[in-house]
Amino acid sequence: MAEEQKEVMQNAEKNNAAESTDLPVIPIDNGSDVADDKKEETRSKGKKKASKEDSSRLSEKDFKILDIQKTQGQEELWRIIKLVAPGTALSAAISDIVRAKNGALIVVDANGLDKIIEGGFRVNCMFTPQRLVELSKMDGALILSSDMKKILYANTLLAPSITIPTKETGTRHKAAERTARQLKTITIAVSERRGTVTIYYDNMKYLVKNASEILSRATESLQILEKQCEIFEDLLLNLNVLEFTNLTNLNDVCLLIQRAEIILKISSIIKREIIELGREGILIRMRLRELIKDVEKEELLVISDYTKLRTKKTKNLLSILSFEELLEIQNMMIALGYSQSDAVVNKGYRILHKTELTPVEIGRIVKEVKNFSALLETPLENLEKIIKNEKKSAKFQKDLVDMKEQVMLGKKI
Repeated sequence: MAEEQKEVMQNAEKNNAAESTDLPVIPIDNGSDVADDKKEETRSKGKKKASKEDSSRLSEKDFKILDIQKTQGQEELWRIIKLVAPGTALSAAISDIVRAKNGALIVVDANGLDKIIEGGFRVNCMFTPQRLVELSKMDGALILSSDMKKILYANTLLAPSITIPTKETGTRHKAAERTARQLKTITIAVSERRGTVTIYYDNMKYLVKNASEILSRATESLQILEKQCEIFEDLLLNLNVLEFTNLTNLNDVCLLIQRAEIILKISSIIKREIIELGREGILIRMRLRELIKDVEKEELLVISDYTKLRTKKTKNLLSILSFEELLEIQNMMIALGYSQSDAVVNKGYRILHKTELTPVEIGRIVKEVKNFSALLETPLENLEKIIKNEKKSAKFQKDLVDMKEQVMLGKKI
């Protein structure tokens, strides 16, 4: 297991490095550095509180803010990446411009743009890759409509405020960055000399990568994910046996949750790569769905079975852990609200969800019986009082016996 963790650590660092250079929204000012520092501080404080068994005092509002910020950042990133993903008309146009060794400055229309453009001429024609490529042969900026279905102006001069700070050096890239920040719109700069494509939006910057490079990286990430899913399945089979024999311990539970979180983090990286690949990522998307189909569902049910906190709170605590922090089993225990010496109690949600019982009936059983080991010893007449259906109670008890036989034979349930 130590070797596996070492392998995961190395691959995770490699993927994180790739993500920071290939996929990122790169902050143009230092504001995001402060935000990152605050996030790190929040994470550290959250872990300290949980370690003192005081996690219940963490505000639900704090978690909601984290969720909103995370979701908004991802939406902006994905929207920007989709603009130039292979298979889109804009991607085809930009590829032709790069192949022709031309430069270009493309701006999406926004409120106030008319005040910072000078010269040029009005085109007002439907957007096609061929038209954009031909018009890019002129030095000025190209203005697209806000829905990017029309080319409005060509050969215009952009004159954004020079007081807006920029780290770019080229005239084209300076104008693109300042315009994006001033108008909070999307600008695309194609470097004639380097053949690189850079997208700016507000205070974000994205470097477009070659599709073959992204595909290679996605394939490698998928291979890592397949290995992690195999380990997860083995841990799940082991947990099934331990739960039916009442031998579960905290370490086994934490190992399974740890592996599930690693899988979900790797899959989030692959999802970004799939978006970058556009139509070329269809096969990888299909394989990813197969691999992670039930992982998050199983993890949430395991968390529901063992956490001393609310399930959502535990999940939020786990979601802010980095790859390196996930490799520390102690962090899994903290997220579940346990200390090293605490006895573990299985409520039974996960196994019960594999039966024909309704969520309401499952809730009643967990409330009345308290733990799964006691449920296995509960007489039929007691089950009938809880479930309030004689036939269903008998079927449920038989299902438990059948599942136990399957589990002891090493079969998946």
